[in-house]
Amino acid sequence: MKRVLVLIPFPMSADQRSLREAQLQAVELGPGVAFIFESVAVAPVNYTSASDLALAEIGMIEAGLDAEARGFDAVCIDTMSDSGMAALRSELTIPVIGPGRAAMLTALMLGNRFSIVTMWEEWRHLYTRTLHDLRLEDHCASIRTIGVAPDNRGLLGGREDDVFPLIEAAARACIEQDGAEVIVLGSTTMHQAHGYLAARLPVPVINPGPLSYKLAEALLGLGLSHSAKAHPRSRAPQGETIRTLVAPWREGG
Repeated sequence: MKRVLVLIPFPMSADQRSLREAQLQAVELGPGVAFIFESVAVAPVNYTSASDLALAEIGMIEAGLDAEARGFDAVCIDTMSDSGMAALRSELTIPVIGPGRAAMLTALMLGNRFSIVTMWEEWRHLYTRTLHDLRLEDHCASIRTIGVAPDNRGLLGGREDDVFPLIEAAARACIEQDGAEVIVLGSTTMHQAHGYLAARLPVPVINPGPLSYKLAEALLGLGLSHSAKAHPRSRAPQGETIRTLVAPWREGG
């Protein structure tokens, strides 16, 4: 049995983690792979600034550093920011998959232009950074927000009647006004809206978290992982330093 570690980007209770684990219900996976969800020990309140992202990187790296030593066969990052992905690839030989890049690149397998629909304007920088890194700006028709603050722990629960129609309206504007041929959900916290949207919209809707699980399964089946040339190991590994920085949160948690 292959084991994949899914790193949740915020400290969470078991009940809160179950809302993230529910993403598994949206994808058909073979019986030979198990997905284990674990929370980071330290994280920013939200991902709205460069300093937030710096703390997110530290928390995510620390949470995944021992994944390979613990017997995991792959790691999935459960945030569209792909926080910690590049650094963990330099520490691990097993596949490390970020849903942000994966969602955008997959969108271009399904259409020529895609749009990202997200919760609020404060997350826009997450997408523009990845678009710039991948040189995909010309393929992104638009980024539209619904102006609703996210709940990173409770997700969309209890707000479906209010939020789902807003997401649908934004997605329709992307299609009808901006020329989008594929819609990408802008956060794994929005996964509960995927079925609603997929049943109503005339274009494919990418659900980033489940996509990353299927990609992990595919890479393991193909015997592939990231390139060590692209992600070289440090000559002076920083694992112990990072563990020391995060230790107070782990001990206090």
